[in-house]
Amino acid sequence: MELRQLTTFIRVAQFQSFSKAAASLGYSQSAVTVQIRMLEEELKVRLFDRMGKRVSLTGQGRVFLDSALSILQDVNRAKLSLAGEDEVLHGQLHIGTLESLCYARLPGIVRSFRVQHPQVSIQITTGVPEELIAKMERGELDIIYILEEPLYNNSWSKVLERQEEVVVVASAELGRALGPGPHRLVELLDKPFYLTERDANYRRLLDRRLAAFDRAITPALESSYASFLLRVLEETEGLSFLPRFLVEGPVRQGKLTVVEVSDLQAVMYEQIFYHREKWATREMEAFIRFCDSESGGLSQAAVIGANG
Repeated sequence: MELRQLTTFIRVAQFQSFSKAAASLGYSQSAVTVQIRMLEEELKVRLFDRMGKRVSLTGQGRVFLDSALSILQDVNRAKLSLAGEDEVLHGQLHIGTLESLCYARLPGIVRSFRVQHPQVSIQITTGVPEELIAKMERGELDIIYILEEPLYNNSWSKVLERQEEVVVVASAELGRALGPGPHRLVELLDKPFYLTERDANYRRLLDRRLAAFDRAITPALESSYASFLLRVLEETEGLSFLPRFLVEGPVRQGKLTVVEVSDLQAVMYEQIFYHREKWATREMEAFIRFCDSESGGLSQAAVIGANG
């Protein structure tokens, strides 16, 4: 049994397709077929059911998938343990994240990381959580750094998690007019709201809460860019619903006001994942440590074996 056979097996299970697995690995489809056949012959079990062009794991295949992922993680840990601690990091790092985290969190993290590891080449891709997860699954991203409700998957390693409050925030003038509060959510619905798009992560929390009151909201402005909403709110009277870390600076400067809403307490979680099939390079581990320290020490800073 070879490590490349395990990698190929995991990729076929991931894509449920021999042709897609072959394309992602740079192999011919026949090479993938041969590797899987040799693995099945060695294990004396059938790992996949073939149904036309689609394949799915058998019961024994699902059991072996957990073992294959664990083997690759153990090999990766062994390789890392042999690397010297003073080794200069000079590899590449491709990070996927949300626009709001890229705007508010990553500049400080990247600045500190670059001071210590100036030879590491960093590429950052922004997108919504679903897009970033899909890219991680395809091996296009080393790490994803997202803000979402808690996510779990047997194929992912969750290495950081931190609770973040999502708050109603008002332009300075409207904040003064509203007064100290607390306010009820429905009392604010006649004001202009500037919100992220429907079904976006924290917008979803707001819509869900309003649905509990049998109410809905028609925003005055919708945008997928939270940093744009922030700037609009600084210059135009209205309300928004954004992560506290994104609005902390303007609130301190008196440009915005956090509005206390008695019936809307919302939290999401900053989370960092990488695919269990992915080698956790020293560049990845160093970046995760900087994310932890720059955010004041995220909870669950050790690798979390994700279930579900």
